[in-house]
Amino acid sequence: MTHLAADKVNAALTVPPDADGRAVRYRSFMTHAAIPPSPSREEYARDYAAALAANGDETIFDRPEPIGLLIEWLAQARAHEINDPNAMALSTVDVDGWPDSRMVLLKDVDVRGLTFYSNRESAKGRQLQARPAAAVLFHWKSLRRQVRLRGTVEPVTTVEADAYFASRARESRIGAWASDQSRPLDSRETLEAAVAREESRFDGQEVPRPEHWTGWRLVPTVMEFWRDRPFRLHDRLRFERDGEGWSRGRLYP
Repeated sequence: MTHLAADKVNAALTVPPDADGRAVRYRSFMTHAAIPPSPSREEYARDYAAALAANGDETIFDRPEPIGLLIEWLAQARAHEINDPNAMALSTVDVDGWPDSRMVLLKDVDVRGLTFYSNRESAKGRQLQARPAAAVLFHWKSLRRQVRLRGTVEPVTTVEADAYFASRARESRIGAWASDQSRPLDSRETLEAAVAREESRFDGQEVPRPEHWTGWRLVPTVMEFWRDRPFRLHDRLRFERDGEGWSRGRLYP
């Protein structure tokens, strides 16, 4: 960290006295140089013109159901995002009621729901087993859009898990055997030794799927599509399960 950067951090952490000379417990970080200010009219016109023009197309929200719209937005994100357009924040709840979030990769989407894979014995795996419900958030900076989903979670079939695991790079399959995901790790060297051990064990043969490695499908009950519009007057379109179909409506920004 440079001296200038360090000075800015130290200044932000300084707790000045209030008007009566009493110590102020907290100071807003909104004044810190690391936090960008809200854009002006000129900055909107200069920096966001293309995205705002695309998001101003009313036909984007002219859809009777949300899964097809999500697939359309995923395709557009794939064409514009720098990396991982299928990255989504997955939120679960532990047995004590504490929320937990992490980024995972969407690996399939169809009318049944959204599928992702991981270690059943990881923190997310244990939480999903105890409380099979979750929320997901996609955020695409290049499109200035996001999608929020909530719903129940169900395990994929063994056939689905086997098929996807077989499609992964060999190194990733080895890693699934070597990593005790979410458990404490004393050093990087310990992990690398575990990888070397599994590479030796499966030398010259296919790497099978570990029993603890599987997938889940989020079956959405609510889906909300958000697109950026000028001066925080954003557009929000909400779909909610209604029997075999979906009800839809707009929300205030």
